[in-house]
Amino acid sequence: MKFLIVGLGNPGPDYLYTRHNVGFQQLDFLAGKVKANWASDRFGMRCDLKIKGRSLVLLKPDTYMNLSGKAVLFWMNKLKLVPQQVLVVLDEIHLPLGKLRLRKEGSDGGHNGLKSIEQMLETRAYPRMRIGIGKDFPKGRQSEYVLGAWTKDEQKEMEDVFGRGSEGILQFALAGIDKAMSLVN
Repeated sequence: MKFLIVGLGNPGPDYLYTRHNVGFQQLDFLAGKVKANWASDRFGMRCDLKIKGRSLVLLKPDTYMNLSGKAVLFWMNKLKLVPQQVLVVLDEIHLPLGKLRLRKEGSDGGHNGLKSIEQMLETRAYPRMRIGIGKDFPKGRQSEYVLGAWTKDEQKEMEDVFGRGSEGILQFALAGIDKAMSLVN
């Protein structure tokens, strides 16, 4: 079985440690945990994992958040995958900092990365793991908050979150979405 795990974020050093790039950060944590290496490939950075007979392709698209669907569709077609074999990992302001929510499908919830993916795949029926970044910002300052860097306290808290997120990703590939949902949610 093959799976495509896509972390959403924006490429480049200006975005590296921002809340909006939590999808990239989650995949970096998982790759580090299993000592896998990233390589530049078509539409982003790619890392291949083999775990208990399963193949996982981790992808950090370089298309910027608003065009993530282009990279997801390309890699789904290249790997010959159906949407249920794809897991998208992204930031969510409507969840408290550090809370994880895994779903089989759902709406874009106003997230531009998910909008792009849904448009390209022509479906909402693909799994996604939302990582709560909270919404501790004044009215009208959402963009600054989301594109802002983690505080030291938030960074410390996120280490545990990335550990739980990694377990959820591995359970998704090894035991299926339902088991992963019961673990993560």
